[in-house]
Amino acid sequence: MNRAWALFKSHPYISNVVGYTTLFATADLIQQSTMGKAQDKGTTYKLDQVGQDTSNTSTEGFTMAEEAKTDDDSKKSDSEGNIKAFPVQHASQLHSIDWAQTARVAMVGFCFHANFNYHWLRALERMFPGGGTRRVSIKVFLDQLFAAPMTISAFYIGLSTLEGAEDPLEDWRNKFWTSYKTGVVYWSTMQAVNFSLIPPVARTVFVGGVALGWTVFLCHFKQQKSDFLS
Repeated sequence: MNRAWALFKSHPYISNVVGYTTLFATADLIQQSTMGKAQDKGTTYKLDQVGQDTSNTSTEGFTMAEEAKTDDDSKKSDSEGNIKAFPVQHASQLHSIDWAQTARVAMVGFCFHANFNYHWLRALERMFPGGGTRRVSIKVFLDQLFAAPMTISAFYIGLSTLEGAEDPLEDWRNKFWTSYKTGVVYWSTMQAVNFSLIPPVARTVFVGGVALGWTVFLCHFKQQKSDFLS
């Protein structure tokens, strides 16, 4: 652990930027894995003529036994001549990772967020060195006043541009204000901890760790249609 910390301190820029970018991309993978829109469509079932479901599994839709275009194997007759239907299996559409999207998130994180945060936090520390309630409060205030709008804007505009959106500013116009208001509450607390307890050399990667949850929120929020946000 001591050797790793020594290596980290000897290469602060590389360690912070690489660490931040990795966490930034990981956030998108978490978002896709846990909140992706693609869901398992499951199995389509049929009802027999008596009206009894042949399975306890919830269904997306029902195909009646009387339909002419069903598979022969799906219909059987009991001893009384009643046609009974059996489950018709369909291929599950499981959610898969969109690696191109993760690559875009990583690129935005590396090209702007990681580098910006590294130099921004160093500049704040040079202007207001040390801890104390007053200095920490000033750094948190400046961070939310200047850095927060820039990083949120870079996220939405940068990703929209890389996605080839016709209007790269659309997501930013629709989602910036909600994101900013949410971030003020979250980041004011996290940055107060950062400026108070974390050594300056590790502050960028700490922000990357804290940003893991925040970026999951932004990635998920960006995928939401604007129609549902009004």
